[in-house]
Amino acid sequence: MIKIIEVIATSEKGFSDAAKNAVAEAAKTVKNIKSIYIKEMNANVENQNIITYGVNAKISFEIEK
Repeated sequence: MIKIIEVIATSEKGFSDAAKNAVAEAAKTVKNIKSIYIKEMNANVENQNIITYGVNAKISFEIEK
């Protein structure tokens, strides 16, 4: 059986790094992560420069029997 959780993660480096942060944080409490689906991406801008990147992601994992 596969379960899905939704998480929000950020990074100052880029969207890819924000996705990696989402998996790393979820892995602290969830085992058997199988995939990540990026639902939304956003960025915060200051003085015409992106200062943080964010992702809203769905992480799927297999439930142990």
